[in-house]
Amino acid sequence: MAHVDYYFTVLSPYAYLAGQRLEDIAGRHGVTITYKPLDIMALFPRTGGAAPKDRHPSRMEYRAQELPRQAKKAGMPLNFKPAHWPTNAAPASYAIIAAQNAGGGDLGALVHSVLRACWAEDKDIAEDAVITECLKAAGFAPGLAMSGMLEGAETYASNLEDAVGRGVFGAPFYILDDGQKFWGQDRLEDLDLYLSGKL
Repeated sequence: MAHVDYYFTVLSPYAYLAGQRLEDIAGRHGVTITYKPLDIMALFPRTGGAAPKDRHPSRMEYRAQELPRQAKKAGMPLNFKPAHWPTNAAPASYAIIAAQNAGGGDLGALVHSVLRACWAEDKDIAEDAVITECLKAAGFAPGLAMSGMLEGAETYASNLEDAVGRGVFGAPFYILDDGQKFWGQDRLEDLDLYLSGKL
């Protein structure tokens, strides 16, 4: 059975715009997923990138055009300037890690719920109440928001080191167990075609 490691940040509009297409693709092909939330702001300087605030104006102008286009293409609501962005990504990331370890719910739904809270619902995903709401909606114990803090912090840090070591430089980033890499929500179709043996 094929496997994909999914590297992402809960702060990424592109991870939000991926929706649950990865889960749909994985379901069709019998692929398992390991979710690896990471600190994207720490990843960028280590892999030749820059935080949005530090990027050249031409890149930011393109981003301002591209995000609404991609949202329209996906049929998804998007607040290009969310009220609580950037915020502290760690608490929601820890909760996702704890939920993955605990099992019993829909992890893809949890990840998308957190991303949607930021990019479509103007909620602060660093707040316990928002994280708890997302956990409950995805079928997980709401207490995971607190109980998984220590383990979550350790895994969150190791996910960053793992990502740097495997050549991840942005998010969302997908690596199959045969080493094939796909960067960006706009490459999910290619991931699907690859798994189908067409690429």
